[in-house]
Amino acid sequence: MEPLLVLTNLPDIASAEKLAHALVESRAAACVNVLAPCRSIYRWQGAVETAEEVPLLIKTTAANYPRVEEIVRTQHPYEVPELIATPITHGLPAYLDWLATETEKHD
Repeated sequence: MEPLLVLTNLPDIASAEKLAHALVESRAAACVNVLAPCRSIYRWQGAVETAEEVPLLIKTTAANYPRVEEIVRTQHPYEVPELIATPITHGLPAYLDWLATETEKHD
């Protein structure tokens, strides 16, 4: 089991919570933290933009990453959403076991 921490940003709390629920309800993620809004400064289509965004921290596994990506691609309002995954190399074993159990498919 390879645990991952996945990051994305959404334009508002409502869309962030909707995406978080979709990820957890589908078991693509075990937990999603909806963080406080932050200010993002980035270059988009040749111009420097500033926007308030709501970050999500998505806890999942490498095996579930394709499902996470599919849900984000279909439900995210941005044309090109930020979606970055980083491996979780260390963690409380009981938590990592829970993460794996909560993201298993149940038919």
